Amino acid sequence: MASNRAAWGTISRDQIVTAATRIVRAGAYEDMTMRSLASELGVSPMSLYRHVRDKDDILDEVVDHLLSRVWRPSANHVDWEEWITLAADKLRRFLVAQPAAMHVYLRHPVVTPAAISRMNAMMDVLRSALPDDDTARRAYAAIHTYTVGFAALESSRSRWSNSSDNADELVIQLATYTTREQFINGLRALIRGIQY
Repeated sequence: MASNRAAWGTISRDQIVTAATRIVRAGAYEDMTMRSLASELGVSPMSLYRHVRDKDDILDEVVDHLLSRVWRPSANHVDWEEWITLAADKLRRFLVAQPAAMHVYLRHPVVTPAAISRMNAMMDVLRSALPDDDTARRAYAAIHTYTVGFAALESSRSRWSNSSDNADELVIQLATYTTREQFINGLRALIRGIQY
């Protein structure tokens, strides 16, 4: 009986990440297991472990690949507030749109190449606008924490429905606080506070 599995040694880390990226883009990262990924690639599950530690290792790289394509703002560095606002908003939208990215960002500090490149670019902009390096670091930490936290709340609220007859007015009002407009307003208030 012939096997449909790929020959030993024919799989690579890049192929694993590419297959996982397709699954993540399709919105099925929660259903992805090492077994299902191996099946997608036509290899045994154990052959994946020659190239990756586990599912989280794969997700880190997938999220890094996806982030590298979307994080750069189009604003000019000269307008530092606009640049920082757009950079934060791009991360917020990415985290809300990609549940796998939200999983990665909430699980551990992300130090992948794209995340570090993003952080360094933000730090360069903040250093050029703020009085010293320590202030720039604290500003980055505040903006990053606000962005990830807001995105987590927005993502969880996106599954909430106010169609229930029991939803009271206050609940509905609080649910509206997780809009892009509210994010931008809060971020601008945070940036104003950083300057003083």
